[in-house]
Amino acid sequence: MILKSFQINKIDLNQNKFLLFYGKNESLKNTAIEDLTNKKSEILSYDEKEILVNPNNFIENNLTKSFFEDEKIIVVKRASDKIFKIIEEIISKKIKDLIIIIDAENLDKKSKLRSLFEKKYLCIAFYPDNLQTLLKLAYNFFKKNKISISPTNINLVVSKSNGDRHNLTSELEKIKNFSRTKKEISTANLLKLINLNENHNISEIIDNCLIKNKKKLIYMLNENNFTNEDGVLITRTFLNKSKKILILSKEYKSNKNIELTISSAKPPIFWKDKEMIKEQIYKWSPKEIKNLIYKLNKLELLIKKNTTISSYLVTDFLLDQVST
Repeated sequence: MILKSFQINKIDLNQNKFLLFYGKNESLKNTAIEDLTNKKSEILSYDEKEILVNPNNFIENNLTKSFFEDEKIIVVKRASDKIFKIIEEIISKKIKDLIIIIDAENLDKKSKLRSLFEKKYLCIAFYPDNLQTLLKLAYNFFKKNKISISPTNINLVVSKSNGDRHNLTSELEKIKNFSRTKKEISTANLLKLINLNENHNISEIIDNCLIKNKKKLIYMLNENNFTNEDGVLITRTFLNKSKKILILSKEYKSNKNIELTISSAKPPIFWKDKEMIKEQIYKWSPKEIKNLIYKLNKLELLIKKNTTISSYLVTDFLLDQVST
């Protein structure tokens, strides 16, 4: 059965046990999965690569059911047709109280997964949000929260979201909090609040560098205006993140279980950061991350000796990492 993304609220997990969500709109997919699995007893999240390393272990683990479990939900991230036979086998076992949600990127019409779920189960495509969708989202948000803001300023907020629902939602919440002390949102206040294009968070820039998202990194670097004083801060932040990834990467290499690696991390990883950190672990082996840390230490020394060009040194370094 095929549903539209706006029909998520019609899904009853008591009736629909097997679901396929595919498409490039990661923000909307993640929101849909969170809404569906909210308040559920046990949720197990896997990456397809993790399953393919040991498919028999994955199947055996999910054929068993704890005495205390009411329901088990399996979420498979970054799925493709490579996992088709494994999913088909688990579904064929007709395990009571087992729910499977497959999260895939684009799947063409020839996809076995897409064909299976469209014909027998439930399938939803999540296409990128267009300008009209984001504008409607913003207008509804301000109306619901009774926030006075001009249409021009709403357009300004949406235009700076870079077509990303997650970015837009984050900025809308920021405006909502600010509005509690202000009756109306002026353009001047708005420009101070929104930082989507002007000042991307340093942590976000480094995260995208670590997952080698070259397109997004270049966009953020183009929109940021680093000062020479920012050089050391960026380098130290990058170094701290790299050291944490090194610890996790070693642990993952040892146990071959990404969920165990993430859940046992100390300090605990905030749930919103889990998927990003998983990608970083997959991208960097312990040997590679050690080499990166070595390069960062050299970069820090170089910056301290050449403070007048530190912003250029940092930018070149970031681009080098996503290009290798």
